[in-house]
Amino acid sequence: MPETAPISVEELLAKAKQPAADAMVLHPFYRGKVEVALKCRIKDFNDFAIWYTPGVAASCRAIAENPELVYDHTHKWNTVAVVSDGTRVLGLGDIGPKAGLPVMEGKALLYKYLGGVDAWPIMLDTKDPDKIIETVMLIQPGFGGVNLEDISQPKCFRILDTLRARAEIPVWHDDQQGTATVTLAGLMNALKIVGKKIGEISIAFVGSGASNVACARLIFASGADPSRCRVVDSKGILHKGRSDIEMRKAEFVDKWKMCQITNAEGRQGGIPEAMKGADVVLALSKPGPGVVQPEWIRGMAQDAIVFACANPIPEIWPWEAKEAGAAVVATGRSDFPNQVNNSLGFPGIFRGTLDVRARTITDPMCVAAADALAGMAAEKGLTPDYILPNMDEWEVFPREAAAVAVRAIEEGVAGKTTTYEEELRTAEAIIRRSRDLTKTMMDKGFIAKA
Repeated sequence: MPETAPISVEELLAKAKQPAADAMVLHPFYRGKVEVALKCRIKDFNDFAIWYTPGVAASCRAIAENPELVYDHTHKWNTVAVVSDGTRVLGLGDIGPKAGLPVMEGKALLYKYLGGVDAWPIMLDTKDPDKIIETVMLIQPGFGGVNLEDISQPKCFRILDTLRARAEIPVWHDDQQGTATVTLAGLMNALKIVGKKIGEISIAFVGSGASNVACARLIFASGADPSRCRVVDSKGILHKGRSDIEMRKAEFVDKWKMCQITNAEGRQGGIPEAMKGADVVLALSKPGPGVVQPEWIRGMAQDAIVFACANPIPEIWPWEAKEAGAAVVATGRSDFPNQVNNSLGFPGIFRGTLDVRARTITDPMCVAAADALAGMAAEKGLTPDYILPNMDEWEVFPREAAAVAVRAIEEGVAGKTTTYEEELRTAEAIIRRSRDLTKTMMDKGFIAKA
């Protein structure tokens, strides 16, 4: 059998650029990626008397007497608001709420197709954290949950913490909790491949924004030793002597905490110094390539693990990292192996959260989702190019939902009870319906072929 010719760097680069080119054609063609569709039957115009006035008044009175009935009479049980101010969109930075709308629409698409969740983008024309908090509190009666998205740090931490404490529905910041969940799952399996234990490894966290701070917190909670790890921001490695952070520690609470618990040896310098001798590099910083250099990977420990997850371009191209000796390489992109992407987490996590009416999403619920993600990939057989399920393996989302739902019940934050098996069946049915509905609309031409 003839050998397949190796793919050239030029071909790899062309492949990496193609999604952006396609997006510029297809976004204006469809003029939006999500729309409102009816769920109830309309046999004739007499049905309007049921769905609207006068019949709807009966449901209104019932909910007024028992507010919990809103989950039975309306779509609240299955709706999420995707809320953003557009201040930290992907790797593009502060591009504003209008320019951020395509991303939030895409998020809503993924919620529906992968998790069967009805989501809608809510773009806010303010950067004031207090106004963002107030707005979410004001709109929560109409939604079952809130997904905060692409909000800059440090305000994103205060917004999330405040809303988690005050809101009556689950509020989640996907750039924090979602990224951390999927990263933890990928790290679990990457460590299995190289035969290392999480409690014995050294990790260099390149970038100290919302995503990497949350990753560090969840990874430390799962057994990694903070003292062995190093975090790098734009000014260098975090350590106890970083007076620039200490002077603003009331603002950068999480970053100052990282200064105290990581880097026990007090190492100073930048990214290359942080990576020297490390077993793992988790890069969630600025788009590359060139942010992480091949020679820095050569200075890492044997069988190094490299997660280069900046969007839209990773900090180093995966083929460069492999040539430099990395045993396992992951990025945030779907067009390379080992995509570490929030999209593997939030659809299933919110499916389970909504189905048991959990009032919050705890770290243990995130760990349960990470275990489900990692477990499914392990069952299929791990390789250096397969450490996580991909989004085509849709069975992972009901499994995540069931794991999260059960954990929410165990944590005492659920409003409904169920079993793992019951939630697995429920989630499978809802998600399958969403996928089948999309396929039917494509087959029937209601979604046009570009």
